[in-house]
Amino acid sequence: MKIAPFDENAFKMDHPRGTVSFNYLLMGDRSKPLENYRYILGRQEADFLMPRHCHTFEQIRLPLVGDMNLGEQGILREGEVGYFPEGQTYGPQDDKLTDPHQIQLVLQFGGASALGMAAGRGRGPDNRQAQEERRPRREQKFPKPRYNGVVISNPDHFNWLPVAGSPGVSRKHIGTYTERQFWVEFIRVEAGAEWISQSDDAKRLTVVLAGSGTVEGTGIGHLGAVEADPGEKARFVADEEFVLYTVGLPPIQLPVEPDDDKFVTVVTDGGIRFENAKEADNG
Repeated sequence: MKIAPFDENAFKMDHPRGTVSFNYLLMGDRSKPLENYRYILGRQEADFLMPRHCHTFEQIRLPLVGDMNLGEQGILREGEVGYFPEGQTYGPQDDKLTDPHQIQLVLQFGGASALGMAAGRGRGPDNRQAQEERRPRREQKFPKPRYNGVVISNPDHFNWLPVAGSPGVSRKHIGTYTERQFWVEFIRVEAGAEWISQSDDAKRLTVVLAGSGTVEGTGIGHLGAVEADPGEKARFVADEEFVLYTVGLPPIQLPVEPDDDKFVTVVTDGGIRFENAKEADNG
């Protein structure tokens, strides 16, 4: 189990555009692409522009402060959950800096296509090694998106439901996605109550959105993050009402019958598929 208290001084300018600072809450095992992930708190530091593009991996975004412009896909509002399927194009993005600055929780991880998650971090000015080793344009395989667009959910329109066997605990299940069956949910734990996160096969990544208490006896508060492995129990006890945000990641299973028609191969810049070569040149 990993328990990572929030460090407000850990933001680094590590985005390739140089306009967003990253605070890496949790990181997966980079030696295992199918299991690797990045959990980032991103804070916008200047106006943000990005052409239409997509990625080989899955993304789940939760704006905590401010909205996110998705271009033709619309607006991801503060407090909404956005699921960006692997291979799904979005943008062009044009987000002007606001006061307070926009802040998002962003989880990136490998999808059911089994292309995995790249090992590197960003290419911002603080990442000197990545700057020196800027990845050349190359051919890369991208999955065809399983959904017709970014999937946006408004948690305010979901009901809190009781969790059986856990007095004082309720859940909002936002969704379960793709054949990998990863899921997103909110958990509310009343002061003095406890909740045990457990799954036989799925890794669970939990971030504290509100309140404070302990997890397995270790104190944790706002924006603290917890990784619990399959088969591992994580016991949360609330000193004051907890609101927890959890993503469950079951293992990726390889398909019985691989189908190359479910992929496209294109020339990319730095692992990002842009709408056309001109946009890649400007990346």
